[in-house]
Amino acid sequence: MTALQSVDAAVWLRQQAERGNPDVLATMIAAFANALMSADADTACGADYGQRSDERVNQRNGYRSREWDTRAGTIELQVPKLRTGSYFPDWLLEHRRRAEQALVTVVATSYLLGVSTRRVEKLAEQLGVTRLSKSQVSQMAQTLDVQVEAFRSRPLDSAHYTFVSLDALTMKVREDGRTVNVACLVAVGVNADGHREVLGLDVCAEEDGAGWLAFLRSLTARGLTGVRLVISDAHRGLVNAIGSALPGAAWQRCRTHYLRNLLTRVPKSAQPWLATMVRTIFDQPDAAEVAAQYARVVDAVAAKYPAAAAHLDDARDDLLAFTAFPKELWRQIWSNNPQERLNKEIRRRTDVVGIFPNRAAVIRLVGAVLAEQTDEWTEQRRYMGPELLAKARKETIDDQAPASAAQPEAELTAA
Repeated sequence: MTALQSVDAAVWLRQQAERGNPDVLATMIAAFANALMSADADTACGADYGQRSDERVNQRNGYRSREWDTRAGTIELQVPKLRTGSYFPDWLLEHRRRAEQALVTVVATSYLLGVSTRRVEKLAEQLGVTRLSKSQVSQMAQTLDVQVEAFRSRPLDSAHYTFVSLDALTMKVREDGRTVNVACLVAVGVNADGHREVLGLDVCAEEDGAGWLAFLRSLTARGLTGVRLVISDAHRGLVNAIGSALPGAAWQRCRTHYLRNLLTRVPKSAQPWLATMVRTIFDQPDAAEVAAQYARVVDAVAAKYPAAAAHLDDARDDLLAFTAFPKELWRQIWSNNPQERLNKEIRRRTDVVGIFPNRAAVIRLVGAVLAEQTDEWTEQRRYMGPELLAKARKETIDDQAPASAAQPEAELTAA
């Protein structure tokens, strides 16, 4: 095909209509793309197609067909060939990829929204894109990797993150020819502006102390500071990791997770009564009444179920850590329920996949979901008021000040 020297759009469109062409737009795109490639190839040859010239450095040698997936459907292009060397329109196509960037973005976004690869393939067929395989959809979804990695490695440049919630989800991944469970670690914090923010994401072989410690240290290396309270369940190794990586931060054991564990210590018939008794602890108006009610509940339970009472008594400090902060914040910090809602959103997307091909695929999808959620939180109203955060930080600092002031005196006396 030679380059089009001039095009009368009205005449061209009328000719297409007379021929009964069902897709004028696709034909138009193909015609102009082929014309541009032909002109570009002539420039590479140093002379127009079929023209004799002393400045010619190469010759044309026919065409090769190349399918190009666009929003107008799959278009068959005629890419010029040269007798010496090769020609490829890098300004129009990408090597080993048939789809234009807009289509790649659509497919990647569909993947992020939880649409299965099979459904994306069917959707592409309805748009006129043929032979879009599941492997191609997965390759297109890899365009999310750059964005996810930037999100996961960004500096945590807020002045402080007073409250941090930690949780882990189990995902199925294929490794070494078998399906295994991996732990997806997620951290969410409340920044200095009072907005929630996903702080980090990582995948490890098992939810143990080593995995949590490495994860928390990566957060502190990126700038996580000022943590006063960490809310989580009581997985093994997690509490020790918090103490090692976040010195000075208290730990609040999630009351919801703990209650589930406690109810297993009594017969099923007594579980409603025990759950009601424990909930009365958190209905008190101030910290002193919460502590007093806790003692009364332990005594009441001990009369019937001593083992459950001992279990409850041992968890006293872990369950009541929230009382050191303003009462207006108690509902946000005495359990991991807000984190559980985030986990449900993650599960809604990952359940479509089922078994991931590798760990990178887990990070890609979950990381994209978390980045999207962080953007939504930024646009919503504050999760906590800045004045309450300032009050919480001041009260905890004041509580720690007497102990710090007493230490030099004790050392001087010992000397």
